[in-house]
Order: sequence, then structure tokens, then C-alpha cells
Amino acid sequence: MAELKLSETRDLTRIERIGAHSHIRGLGLDAGLEAREVSEGMVGQTKARKAAGVILQMIKEGKIAGRSVLLAGQPGTGKTAIAMGMAKSLGLETPFAMIAGSELFSLEMSKTEALMQAFRKAIGVRIKEETEIIEGEVVEVQIDRPAVSGAASKTGKLTLKTTEMETVYDLGAKMIEALGKEKVQSGDVIAIDKASGKITKLGRSFSRSRDYDAMGPQTKFVQCPDGELQKRKEVVHCVTLHEIDVINSRTQGFLALFTGDTGEIRAEVREQIDTKVAEWREEGKAEIVPGVLFIDEVHMLDIECFSFLNRALENEMAPILVVATNRGITNIRGTSDRSPHGIPIDLLDRLLIITTQPYKEDEIKRILDIRCQEEDVEVSDDAKLLLTRIGVETSLRYAIHLITAAALACQKRKGKIVETVDVSKVYHLFLDVRRSTQFLMSHQKLYVHSQESMGDNDQGNADAMVS
Repeated sequence: MAELKLSETRDLTRIERIGAHSHIRGLGLDAGLEAREVSEGMVGQTKARKAAGVILQMIKEGKIAGRSVLLAGQPGTGKTAIAMGMAKSLGLETPFAMIAGSELFSLEMSKTEALMQAFRKAIGVRIKEETEIIEGEVVEVQIDRPAVSGAASKTGKLTLKTTEMETVYDLGAKMIEALGKEKVQSGDVIAIDKASGKITKLGRSFSRSRDYDAMGPQTKFVQCPDGELQKRKEVVHCVTLHEIDVINSRTQGFLALFTGDTGEIRAEVREQIDTKVAEWREEGKAEIVPGVLFIDEVHMLDIECFSFLNRALENEMAPILVVATNRGITNIRGTSDRSPHGIPIDLLDRLLIITTQPYKEDEIKRILDIRCQEEDVEVSDDAKLLLTRIGVETSLRYAIHLITAAALACQKRKGKIVETVDVSKVYHLFLDVRRSTQFLMSHQKLYVHSQESMGDNDQGNADAMVS
């Protein structure tokens, strides 16, 4: 029974989500913006990564607001991975919004409103404000509890000191509750915001470090503050323009941030907010942080959306727009005109284009190695070679899909390491695009409306897939 409980606990702690790009940690560039061969989960695509690194540097220096970048390449060549790498490299300070082109058509609002909200999510406002704080080392926390239940609420005293002074503060019920929640005890260095009453524990005092022989790994030691207990400090808050829009739209107020049901926000609200932010910028209270808006499958947008993008990019508070597509010369949605990548020429003219190339065999092998580690699957060298060959002949995505399927086949035969027999088994169970197309072409007559609906163009596409 004990063994059963043990295995159940182990299984529960291992539950985690592994996404298609969860192994990406950054762009994998060195200090000179040169792409390392394998770094931060990125493999190959050195030219594209270096170009993305240059764009990233310009973003960090705030020199590229209102510009746009197009990631163009065949399916499965790492376009979304590069965008994810850019997002990870930017850090938490710079806003990064990500949408798919097809998303706009499924929302309960107009396409242009959905695009405008996405734009405003990608523009940050760094607001600076001065606040009064009390900062010092806790000498003693004394709480007087009422002797009779139902009597007056708890009262107490808090003694704080710096290197130069020591003061005793009277405490009310709310402050006592806040101190208890933060688990404040003597020897802690704390900061109290006078306006809100918020207590922040900065660490433990070095002078009291010898009082305790047992400490956790998270224990942080700081010096006892010097100077006066009460001081003015500059606090920086980072919010996006969209969050300010939502809070100021009178439908649900800030609760809409949690529900996600923002609805359409009126243009007057946005104009007032832009005016106010401009005032703050002039007064030095705030600064604009242009973030990144990534639109995947940009060919899915129609001519109205492209017209909106053209206009929106000229706005002085526009983010950096990064779009990706895997289409060649195709129709612009909503028109009968053909254009490279399905994007109108006037918008293409504004884009810096980064192309991605198909992966080579050794790069596919390295990517599969990384994915095996990410999915925690142990694969033999022979099985990895077979997976690499499958990736070269079919597609990288198909080979990656086979990793977990092969691990399940291995588990079924009670094996410890995935062997070629497991990969071979799932390869025959699940068809790739080419084999599926061959099967369809050889059994067309068995399918409903297949012969009638397949025109010359469709036939040509099918022949290309098979060959």
C-alpha cells in the first residue's frame, strides 16, 4: 500500500504542460549578436536569428517604434520559434502581445477593434511616482490580545530602527494582520508604504544572522538601513495602454481585465487616455515603452485589416510589428489580386523581411535531441537516426510528433528506452502528408465528391506533394 501511495505522489508532481516551443529560452546569440549553433533551445537559422537579434537590440534602445518585420519561410522552418525567442529575450519589462491572423474573425467585435486592442496591449507605459515609505530593521513586534473574546480588537507596538535612530509605532488591527500575513519577526528588514499600508519584507539583517542556526535556501541577508526611518522613494509601475483603456471604460472597469470580456472600447476614451499619457510624458512622470506585436498567419488577414495596419503603423505610439507567413505568391484575402505572401505591396514595402531556410539533416537531429529531453523520453542512438531520416524525408513536425507516440509504444512493450522498432511501429500507424496524399489519389473513387471537386490546380498540388 505504501508503494502505491509513493508512485501516485511521484506521478502527480510530474504533471506539466509541454508545448511546441516550450524548449525555447531565447535567440541563442552571443554578446556580438552572432548566433551560436545550438543555444537556448535554438538550432540553425543563424542568419535569421542574427537579423532578429539586430531588431531586438533596436527595440531595447527604443529606436524602432512603428517599424515592422516579416518572418517568411516554408512551414516548419522555425518562424514562431524565432518570435518566441525574441519575446523571451525582451524580458518582462517590454510588453509582448501575440495573436494569430485567423483569431480576428472569431471574436465578438469588429476586426479593426480587435487589431487596435492587440496594438495597445503591445505598448507599455512606465509610470514613475514618489511615495513616502518607512524602512527599517524590526527590533520588536508586541501584540496585545484582548483578554475577553468580543472585546475591542487587537492592538500592538512595532519597534523599528536604522543605523541612526529607533522609533516605536502604534499598530491597529489591519497593520497587525498585514504583519502576520508577511510573517514579520524581529531581525527582519521591512518597508511600509505610508499611502497604502503595504508591507514588503526586504530580507533579514546581517547583524542578526548568528541568532539562527537553521535557515532556508531563500533567506536573503541585507544591511540595516541607514539615515532616517521615513524617506521618499521613486516607485515605477509598468502597465499597457490596453489595461488603462479597460480600467477607464465604464462597462465593467478593472474587473474586465480578469474576465477578458472588454467589448468595444470607444474612441473618445482612447483619445483622453492618449492626451493624459502625453501630459505625463511632458511632466516626466511617465515614459512610453514600445513593445512587440506578433501576428502569426498574417496572410489570413483581409484587405481591411491591411489598410488598418498601414494607418496604425504611422501613429507615434505604435509598437514594433512582427508578422509571419508561410505563403508564396497568393491572393490577398478579400480581393482577386495576387501578391507575394498574400500581403499588399504598399504594406510589404514597409516590412524588413527575414527569411528562414529548411533545416539540414544534422540540425534536425539536434532539434530532435532537444525535444526528446523536453518531453523526457529516452531514445536510443539508432532510433534517433531513424527519426532524423523520417524528419528529412517527411517534415520536422511529423518527426517530433512521433517522439511521444514512440514512447507510448515502448511503454506498451514494457521497454525502458525507445528503440527503432517503436519508431517504426508508430510510423506505420500514423501517416505523414505525402503518404496520406498517395492513399487519397489511389482511392479517390471511394470518397464522396472527390473526383468532381478536384480541379486542375488541386491535382497539381497533390502531384507536387507526392513527388
